[in-house]
Amino acid sequence: MNFEPFVLGHEPAIRLGFFVGVFTLVALWEVAAPRRVLTLSRTLRWTSNLGLVVLNTMLLRLLFPIAAVGLAAFCAAHGWGLLNHFAVPVWLAVPLAVIAMDFVIWLQHVMVHAVPLLWRLHQVHHADPDYDLTTGARFHPIEIALSMLIKFATLTVLGPSVLAVMIFEVMLNATAMFNHGNIRLPAKLDGALRWILVTPDMHRVHHSVESDECNTNFGFSLTWWDRLFGTYRAQARAPQTTMAIGLHGHTHPSEVARLGGMLMMPFRTQADGYAINRRQWSDKTPAS
Repeated sequence: MNFEPFVLGHEPAIRLGFFVGVFTLVALWEVAAPRRVLTLSRTLRWTSNLGLVVLNTMLLRLLFPIAAVGLAAFCAAHGWGLLNHFAVPVWLAVPLAVIAMDFVIWLQHVMVHAVPLLWRLHQVHHADPDYDLTTGARFHPIEIALSMLIKFATLTVLGPSVLAVMIFEVMLNATAMFNHGNIRLPAKLDGALRWILVTPDMHRVHHSVESDECNTNFGFSLTWWDRLFGTYRAQARAPQTTMAIGLHGHTHPSEVARLGGMLMMPFRTQADGYAINRRQWSDKTPAS
């Protein structure tokens, strides 16, 4: 059965439906079993973080009206991309494409930590003083636009199907909300999931104020790349419930929890700080 016409015709509704469904589920989970006590008002943070979501969505629709699935259909029609040049069966082509796109997202995440100018933009994501499902969607509009350009370049080179792109988009969105959730998982379940999916406790280490902890666990969906390339860290030095979240020197609510301050942050801060290989720290030993 060919799902591509349906996906192309209903792409916004499909993505919105999954977003609302996963958001509601994780939000209720946060209320029922919170992992940490929040330090700022949820109303203040959610208004600003979700305000960024609305702003970024409008920007992407304006700058990239065809969206990722539209570009995938265009590439398929014109024979662009590796997967459009070889007769790869659907059952293999779809998971290969999803895994390859996840790897590119991992590389991109490492890059925005390694390049000081890009780190200026990415600081907006890390400056959230609390950690919940809205943190996963908190990105500066310029970073979102650059991310879409990288995604479009990846689609053009790789040539994934419309179905593969939709699966990847939904998976990335859902796992970002899940692994940024202020939720508690049983230790055994967390340990088992970590062999495939990024868990909240795993990714929370990445949001530590400590540089050596912040520059680990770059994965959003799959954990394989951090394990393969040596950037996996099991735990922070401090317990999950008390470890410091955010950025050193960025704590005032007007900067880190209000929309105006978040939008201006890249233009007010220095292009250094946590950028990889540009800061020394005394303890590089990962926790067991």
